[in-house]
Amino acid sequence: MFYRCKILNVNFPSSMSVGTFVKHLPFSKPKTSFPPQRLNFKSLTTTTTCVTRSSSYFETLNSRQKDQIHLYVDALLQWNQMNLTAVNEVNEVMQRHIEDSLAIIPPIQNSYISSCNNSFDNLRIVDVGSGAGLPGLVLAVACPGWEVTLVESMNKRCLFLEHAVSLIGLSNVQVVRERAEKLGQDSNFRERFDVAVARAVAEMKVLAEYCLPLVRVGGLFVAAKGHNPQDEVKSAERATNLMGASVLQLCSVESHSPHGQRTAIICLKNRPTPRKYPRDPGDS
Repeated sequence: MFYRCKILNVNFPSSMSVGTFVKHLPFSKPKTSFPPQRLNFKSLTTTTTCVTRSSSYFETLNSRQKDQIHLYVDALLQWNQMNLTAVNEVNEVMQRHIEDSLAIIPPIQNSYISSCNNSFDNLRIVDVGSGAGLPGLVLAVACPGWEVTLVESMNKRCLFLEHAVSLIGLSNVQVVRERAEKLGQDSNFRERFDVAVARAVAEMKVLAEYCLPLVRVGGLFVAAKGHNPQDEVKSAERATNLMGASVLQLCSVESHSPHGQRTAIICLKNRPTPRKYPRDPGDS
């Protein structure tokens, strides 16, 4: 299935929430849903790819949300002595991290509405390996109706996340200091989320075991990857299926990052993850 969605640079009133804003984005909806499937990797780029383009996702936010993003970016740069990011210029953070994080919202929306048959406005999101809050904290600003859980195992990063959440004034974010392998076996978190996201954390086959146990049956796992992840997706096919999911599509995003085009790999959770997964680190 191939479709294109073009997003324009549109200014909305400051009173408009992003939940409402997303509904007004001029997406081209797919004519049919994406059934669970095994990918034919020989024809991957033509049969399972969508394309999303935008002049600037940030410019579609309302004034309060823009202020929240600027507060976050300032805090990130002030705390960067902890090596939260390799980027140390405001404009580069905006392009490489903020725009890149916001760019996965349209692919999540299109896939969730098409395949999960539920409302897009009040999702439970888990960001696995959140690091400095990318993309989860940015998504929480852009979509205030979402309940976002930021999972990070390093204490110093959790301290920053808690500081940023308080500074920005977000009430829809929970910071959890834990390894994803442990959290996936916790009944309070296992298969509780509508969508799991991960950006720059690990290879796809590793991410499948980290993220999919946290996703409810019928939910999505979205991995933000580079411009040409087909080999990585293929090598992760067995792990993805073992975790109870199948790949729906690869959605190409024309990011403002210096690295150019990015790809959102979107998987649908078809059945419960076997109880033994995720495994403790070091288990075979």
